[in-house]
Amino acid sequence: MADRHDITADHALGPTARHVVERANVEGVELIRFLYVDHGGVIRGKAASRSRLAERLSTGIGHTVAMMAMNMLDELQEVEHLGPVGEVRLVPDPATFVPLPYAPGAAAMLSDLRRIDGSPWPACPRTFLREAVAALRDEGHALVAAYEPEFTLGHRVPDHESGVDRLVPVDDSPCYATTGFNQTHDYTMALVRALESQGLRVEHYHPELGHGQQELSIRPAPAMRAADNHVIYRETVRGVALRMSMWASLAPKPLADQAGNGAHLHISLWDPDLRVNAFGDLTDRHGLSTTAYHFIGGLIAHLPALTALTCGSANSFRRLAPKSWSSAYVCYGPDNREAAVRICSPVGQDAAASANLEIKPSDSSANPYLSLGAVIHAGLDGLRRRLDPGEAVGVDPATLPEGSVPRLPRSLDEALDALEADDVLMNALGPLRSSAYLAVKRSEARAFAAQDDAYELFHHFRVF
Repeated sequence: MADRHDITADHALGPTARHVVERANVEGVELIRFLYVDHGGVIRGKAASRSRLAERLSTGIGHTVAMMAMNMLDELQEVEHLGPVGEVRLVPDPATFVPLPYAPGAAAMLSDLRRIDGSPWPACPRTFLREAVAALRDEGHALVAAYEPEFTLGHRVPDHESGVDRLVPVDDSPCYATTGFNQTHDYTMALVRALESQGLRVEHYHPELGHGQQELSIRPAPAMRAADNHVIYRETVRGVALRMSMWASLAPKPLADQAGNGAHLHISLWDPDLRVNAFGDLTDRHGLSTTAYHFIGGLIAHLPALTALTCGSANSFRRLAPKSWSSAYVCYGPDNREAAVRICSPVGQDAAASANLEIKPSDSSANPYLSLGAVIHAGLDGLRRRLDPGEAVGVDPATLPEGSVPRLPRSLDEALDALEADDVLMNALGPLRSSAYLAVKRSEARAFAAQDDAYELFHHFRVF
């Protein structure tokens, strides 16, 4: 799978790329990781040496097309056009260059998968999000987003009874308790410094409900930057832990008897110059505009299918249970933390500018480019068709008569069935990307259904 020969490079680099080369030289960076996220939600990549960086910024690094048919268990699936024949280039975005504070001498850039001629490749996740952002801009809007991730901090230890490792959390502190702050203080401070040094602005932190569970959020950003930030975040959470002889997992449910880890997605629509929040309307009882309600209408219409992309693993569906504050129902409501879409309370003096929605069925096993791109396409469908989301739900939907509020899919297979039946999202994904995604995820569902719980938990906390 390595590059077997050199390709003549175009050394006419732009100013951002030239700055990256200069930084690598000045800061003594020896290896630069070109990162991408595959259909299994796994962050993968290759690294260029500093001596070849200028060339590789232009040409990228050769990569087999088959890797986008690999599942999270490193099992290659049979997908047409994603076999042993074919090559793409892993082309980095120099604007995303960050030295890695947890890996001295290394840096990283987020990358596109491009055809040999440099054109977009239909299975590239970043391209999917870029095209969704462009489609939204054609409608006069830009999306601002932020993931709100949770993760479990602990130690990976052998379990001789099951034959696989298990994750032992670092503490058993109560939710938000100061004992939790103190027990993980050194790690948390190292994580904050590492994130800030890479340009991710930390917003807040607290120890969460589960044993060893942490929540640390960063500031919102335009859609592509938000997805890139989440990849950097995932890498940093785990990288800092490893440097401190610990293990951090963003898996949805790494511990069967503890609260799950979400990555709730906060979104708002703005004008293309990011000056006016299109979601805000102070005359409405929930502070939302007609545009916001139509966007919610699109989310509600496509939520079962969306879940296959925003909750992208078999392990995800352990978390999506009633009365777990993770959402299990297809509904929306004001500050309703059991609804799939929460209307968030205004913050600060400018209430209209702070209007935003929280999508709760979302976790870090998802590919953030596919997840966020699919959310945009669902919302766009709502805007274009002026969909009515129905009445907001102001109570826990689990307390309502059975069947009055539809349930979200209860398994990965059920979510994939919904995705396969959703023409809007399938057309947006395109034939190559959709067939590869379905093949990869179906294979994961089969693999974990054939094994016990310990096997599933191990492979998810190991990978995510």
